[in-house]
Amino acid sequence: MENIRGKLGFGCMRLPLTGSGVVDRNVMQKMVDYFLANGFNYFDTAHGYLGGESEKALKDTLTSKYPRDQYILTNKLSTHFFNKREEILPLFDKQLEACGVSYFDFYLMHAQDERIYEKFKKTGAYEVALGLKKEGKIKHLGISFHDKADVLEKILKENPEIEVVQIQLNYVDYEDPVVESRKVSEVALKYEKPIIVMEPVKGGNLSSLPLDASRVFDRLSPRMSNASYAIRFASSVPGVMMVLSGMSTLDEMKDNVSYMKDFRPLDSKERMAIAEVCKIFEAKHMIPCTSCHYCVLENDCPKKIKIPEIFSCYNKKKIFHNWNDDYYYNNVLVRDGGKASSCLKCGKCEKVCPQHLPIRSLLEDVASEFEK
Repeated sequence: MENIRGKLGFGCMRLPLTGSGVVDRNVMQKMVDYFLANGFNYFDTAHGYLGGESEKALKDTLTSKYPRDQYILTNKLSTHFFNKREEILPLFDKQLEACGVSYFDFYLMHAQDERIYEKFKKTGAYEVALGLKKEGKIKHLGISFHDKADVLEKILKENPEIEVVQIQLNYVDYEDPVVESRKVSEVALKYEKPIIVMEPVKGGNLSSLPLDASRVFDRLSPRMSNASYAIRFASSVPGVMMVLSGMSTLDEMKDNVSYMKDFRPLDSKERMAIAEVCKIFEAKHMIPCTSCHYCVLENDCPKKIKIPEIFSCYNKKKIFHNWNDDYYYNNVLVRDGGKASSCLKCGKCEKVCPQHLPIRSLLEDVASEFEK
């Protein structure tokens, strides 16, 4: 796409936070400045990211500081902010205002799966977005996607006006039978839609590797960061236009920039190492949660269970076998929210999970581990 510089995008869902939980503008300003100074210009946000703080932080650190032609800004139409057609345009105007811009370079129909797509069709969301494109308030229309390859094929067949597809893709999910990253990417290629990658580091799981997996990469020369192999893997997949990284520190950004500024595809030794790491992960039976928080954003859990945080704690316990995870679970996670064993099994969380996880049964596993 025109005017996009580089293959690394700044994903603004996991921004630096202060102790009080708001976006640290000082740190983010340094990150934005560094990102642009090194030749990158793609920023990705959504109205629900960080409770609306992501858009506002971008206004304070990017759109109010730099000319409009110096950056590419993507936003999304998220299902939990509208229920009928009449609510879409006011929401869109609110997003423009929050971001401090008069148009979005890319506007994505957010988190499309079979169920959410039917809602978007019923409410005429695609038609409304096309109208905004004709008005010049959207430059490119696309979708972000969380479902099987056959569902993506259906959506692209029915909506040839879609210009880009944002998908979850990382080396663990590439051949996963649930996520189907490879098959989904091949459908996008078939319909000649450029691919934007989200979750290339799988919610941070591929940067904080267990020791046995990290040792595989230790054998490589030169030894790069764990995140570098994940992001370069995603960048090497055919059809990928952009890889988003949810950077929350300046050091993370500097690391990403160091190997993406002059991007080099993975060599054969690096690919072999990644294949070995995948086998190690498969043997650990980790819960493949990416901490998107849809399960708790879209439905208030009757028992206030902090599902993503509890799954993350469980994964770390399984990998590192550290007593600290037990302490964190029992003294922090369930202090203000419900225990895993408190689950009423209503199933609301499972209906909105992009990973299609059997959350109710997984919570039973968590309870068995931490509530002995």
